[in-house]
Amino acid sequence: MKILGISGSLRKASYNTHLLEAAREAIGSAATFATFDIGGIPHYHGDQDGEEKPPSVQKLKDDIASADGVVIATPEYNYSLPGVLKNAIDWASRPAFKSVLKDKPIIVLSASMSATGGARAQVHLRDILAGVLAPVFAAPDFLVPTAQNKFDDDGKLTDTPTQEMLQKRMDSYLEWVRRLSS
Repeated sequence: MKILGISGSLRKASYNTHLLEAAREAIGSAATFATFDIGGIPHYHGDQDGEEKPPSVQKLKDDIASADGVVIATPEYNYSLPGVLKNAIDWASRPAFKSVLKDKPIIVLSASMSATGGARAQVHLRDILAGVLAPVFAAPDFLVPTAQNKFDDDGKLTDTPTQEMLQKRMDSYLEWVRRLSS
């Protein structure tokens, strides 16, 4: 099984990028786990969305297409998801109703320094993913509130209850992906 991780943050020391790494560790040898850096994706422009896509966009679409599932970790900016993540989804969602996101099993995670842990961003992201026909793992939101207290200076998730919850969530997610693909 092949899983693709996408962080909605471009920061080097992003808690969401660190959360993706913790998800990779939780998955262990149960699947391969690659990440895609959305920082090089150009702004969506319909005139550039022809047969030939910008190379970074084509790579994103190819990586999503070849994955059995996608893990998205998103921060919350101004009560929503970052524009750079929405932009990547806009590119990947074309052509409408036939995109690489259609029927692709996705799990949404978020980490935030706030007490809400990115809950509002997850609501918006789930709505967007519904619009592109991507099924989202049906489970309570996986939120890491006050993330600054749960990761060490090297970006390692050190909070044991969060690690245990993440392990259970990723195990359940992988089982769901297996069921969908059989």
